[in-house]
Amino acid sequence: MSLTRRGVLGASLGVTAAGVLACPAIAAKEPIRFGWLADRTGPNSATGIGHDRGVVYAVNKINAAGGVDGRKIDLIVRDTASDPSKAVNAALEMASSLKVHATYGPENSGEALACGPILTRFNIPSLVDGFLDQLMDPNKYPNAFRLNVTNTQTQDANRHYVLDVLKVKKVAVIGDNTGYGTTAIGTSVAAYKKAGAEVVYSEVIDTTAQDLTPQMLHARSSGAEAVAVWSDSPAFDARLMNARGNIGWDVPLCGHPAMGSGDVARLLDKPSYWDKVYVVGFRNASYDANGKLPPRTQAFVEEIKGKVKLSDTLLWWVLVGHDAVHIVAEAVQNTGSTDASAIIGYWNHLTKWPGLFGTFSYTPTDHNGFPTDEVAMCAANSERDGAFSLAPGYGA
Repeated sequence: MSLTRRGVLGASLGVTAAGVLACPAIAAKEPIRFGWLADRTGPNSATGIGHDRGVVYAVNKINAAGGVDGRKIDLIVRDTASDPSKAVNAALEMASSLKVHATYGPENSGEALACGPILTRFNIPSLVDGFLDQLMDPNKYPNAFRLNVTNTQTQDANRHYVLDVLKVKKVAVIGDNTGYGTTAIGTSVAAYKKAGAEVVYSEVIDTTAQDLTPQMLHARSSGAEAVAVWSDSPAFDARLMNARGNIGWDVPLCGHPAMGSGDVARLLDKPSYWDKVYVVGFRNASYDANGKLPPRTQAFVEEIKGKVKLSDTLLWWVLVGHDAVHIVAEAVQNTGSTDASAIIGYWNHLTKWPGLFGTFSYTPTDHNGFPTDEVAMCAANSERDGAFSLAPGYGA
């Protein structure tokens, strides 16, 4: 029996009967080797840990139901530890000796930039999680598909909120010294200036720097009315909020979703330091005016209660990891093959694929699949089960 587009995804939500996935007669088939380049232990590992929970849950759920046409998913994980060189070595191992059928990650853009050419050389279907626009180029990387938003989408949403909703004219732009952070700062500064804002201060800061008071004092003395923050390290973000609070500055911090991670709350000197922090969010992981998540997201949250921890992570990180497994499983299910050409060909023609994180569409010339209208700014201090309410004034 073949699955509909929602079939494999539905299995994780208890919608599709286990028997649909299980085919005992071909249970001995070669497993689907799924390579997961995960940052589990590095300084920027919060994102990877969240994604990892979604990946592991989805793999276990599908395998418990019999696999994909009787083929179990063999989850092969390598910890990149936030280190591009380790990520490159892991990608090379997966592509050359382990011969994985598809990969997901690395989630940090700097690591992903380093791994892209390797995965392309071996023609491994790869799901890219980083934001940087440069990660996607169907001519250069025909095997790579983004399972996330672009840097342009996140920065556009953030800039719109800062300039059009908060009515700010003078902006400071701060980020860490990862590959993502340094690139994001450059594009953010350029876009703010193009939009007519005055960038009064910008700086790349070592992600391990413990006291960010000097930077906050400098931003304040420059006259900044808001600070755009581009770092996916909750520890770095929390230190920035502590520095802002400790100098008695109540300027809004607006930017990367990691600023809303549960880890941030535990690292703050005072709970109030999370006030006036607005993060890029996503409608499928946001509460509406009545405090409700979208129905399918709510059903998933209820399903994983007691099985997947959400109190110290972001719900959307878990959702993306979950979707990564399912979009591979569906390609194998519907093509009947783990050949790279079959998986890539299938993804090239997906239209409005109903992931839990977002609705994805790809074409042979566009491998950025996330719709811009599903990006939304959220209030960091509204976090509950890793999800947020929309930011004040942002609209429903």
